[in-house]
Amino acid sequence: MSQETRKPVLFSGIQPSGHITLGNYIGAMRNFKLLEDQHDCLFCIVDLHALTVRQDPASLRRQTLELAALYIAAGLNPEQSIIYAQSHVPQHAELSWILNCFTYMGELSRMTQFKDKAKKHQDNINAGLFTYPVLMAADILLYQTNVVPVGADQKQHIEITRDIAQRFNAIHPGVFTVPEGYIPKQTAKIMSLTEPEKKMSKSDPEDSLIAITDSPDVIRRKIRRAVTDSEAVIRFDAKNKPGVSNLLTILSVLGGEKVPKICERLEGKGYGALKEETAEAVVSALEPVQRRYQELMSDKAYLAATLSNNAQRAQKLAQRTLSKVYKKLGLYQP
Repeated sequence: MSQETRKPVLFSGIQPSGHITLGNYIGAMRNFKLLEDQHDCLFCIVDLHALTVRQDPASLRRQTLELAALYIAAGLNPEQSIIYAQSHVPQHAELSWILNCFTYMGELSRMTQFKDKAKKHQDNINAGLFTYPVLMAADILLYQTNVVPVGADQKQHIEITRDIAQRFNAIHPGVFTVPEGYIPKQTAKIMSLTEPEKKMSKSDPEDSLIAITDSPDVIRRKIRRAVTDSEAVIRFDAKNKPGVSNLLTILSVLGGEKVPKICERLEGKGYGALKEETAEAVVSALEPVQRRYQELMSDKAYLAATLSNNAQRAQKLAQRTLSKVYKKLGLYQP
């Protein structure tokens, strides 16, 4: 990432908790390869963010390695992009404290995800849960990030990051690049298999989601059990036929066939035929990713070395920004 050849910087973070789903793959991970060619990319495994809810230590360690493997299996090049764990770069936590001092309580109390998570984890409404948007802002601002790929539901986090950067820059000009959210207009939204009115989430129950690592038999079983309706007519109507529309979306996105063509071709064949085609499209799309993932998980020494090397690359970039911040604030550096 030399200054002479600097492309726009892109930052993306995913928590190493729950299952990385088909929705994550379609909406984000499979597009990262295209973004990698146009940007200087950092793909962060945000393990510190995961601590806002109680984690099993062994599972968190394992899922960190698994997520690194999935990034690479999805096509990313860890020698081109920086794929690393957040906790391996201490500058994230250091900048987060400073940005806390430039963030207002009222801003944080309005964050919808805090309200949602506080309802789900009423026995553990901790300070980290309240202030995690500040750590997210530090993640992004450390690298002079230009663009952050986000879903529409994450737009609020970009807005508070921009507000914090602009507030800091108003007092200490020119320190932070003010990032833009990148919301792909054509990204399909993949819904839950059991509650198709809701987006598929990696924290959903097992039968509600398709994990990237699910075996072909498991994928077929889950899709056979996917909620549809009693009309027995294959047509796209997201409002009145969310389950059928979700299957049509998955089949169209992975198979490359337009939804109207699918509906025309499957007319009169029933939901069984739609589910069978959708399942085979998912199995086929995930097979090369899963094969590469298994290769990587059998070589944990390679994954550990990759995370270590990439963390060193990230630290060098992060320290440039942090040193500038310390100097502007008057923190004495010997």
